[in-house]
Amino acid sequence: MLSIRKSLDSTARANVGTVMHLLLIEDDAEAARFLAKGLRESGYVVDIASDGREGLFRATEGSYDLIIADRQLPHFDGLSIVAMLRRNGRHIPVLILSALGSVDDRIEGLRAGGDDYLTKPFAFGELLARIEALLRRGNVPEVTTRIRIADLELDLLGRKVIRAGKPIDVTSKEFQLLEFLARRAGQVVTRTMLLEAVWDLHFDPQTNVIDVHISRLRAAIDRGFERPLLHTVRGAGYVLRDGG
Repeated sequence: MLSIRKSLDSTARANVGTVMHLLLIEDDAEAARFLAKGLRESGYVVDIASDGREGLFRATEGSYDLIIADRQLPHFDGLSIVAMLRRNGRHIPVLILSALGSVDDRIEGLRAGGDDYLTKPFAFGELLARIEALLRRGNVPEVTTRIRIADLELDLLGRKVIRAGKPIDVTSKEFQLLEFLARRAGQVVTRTMLLEAVWDLHFDPQTNVIDVHISRLRAAIDRGFERPLLHTVRGAGYVLRDGG
């Protein structure tokens, strides 16, 4: 079991006012839930992958500011993931987590392409500090504060939605849902992905909570406009895109 002492220092984040998107690749479900909860409370947007295969897919297909990868994973280990990313020209900062903490282990992790290596168990505050240090480095792309899809615009700092110059009223949860979809514009998002990222649920409670929020969001951003942007992909999920 991963043993982590969570820091209560709420001033640890250096990226105040920005929205940073992290990918956590961790096969220990309890540890992943704990880490993701702490990171989200610290202001990060976090996606979780539970094994190396899913982690590699998300890392190559998604848009992330930083990846946190456990070293020992099913299918592909953390070092294989970072090595494959580097070979394909992806220079996303990667922080490797591992119970293997010898000098040789750390050297191997860094030589594989990892940007930092943190040995378990660790204090949550140290994890935050390592993340902040990596995000401050010059190879991090400019932080996105606005997202545009066709005539729809999201102001991530002001938490505002505008379409065709008209302000759109949405709830906090609807904005969180819309932001998740907008960051993956053109990509089909499954119910499982929404439950994990927006509701922090790692099981399907068999309720219509997603359907209700999608319906309300669609009414808010599409009703009265010529082209719908929020589409249902039958049997797969939802996608935000310009066009049918």
